[in-house]
Amino acid sequence: MITFEPLWETMKEKKISQYKLIKEYKISTGQLDRLRKNGNVNTYTLNLLCEILDCDLSDIAKYTKDDIEEQKQLPIE
Repeated sequence: MITFEPLWETMKEKKISQYKLIKEYKISTGQLDRLRKNGNVNTYTLNLLCEILDCDLSDIAKYTKDDIEEQKQLPIE
């Protein structure tokens, strides 16, 4: 599972708020909502966040291996 937990800490370190992402960088509230919920986000958005925050992908996203049995129970969207 990919989580965006590191994003919020990186934003705090760089002093960039969600409001600033929306108003100055035109990141949509929908994209931020997907990031908060660890939902699907396209690579364009990830690249843009890395540019805005001047960071690496590992500073905004983290991969954690899922339990294979847990995956079998998840519905495919």
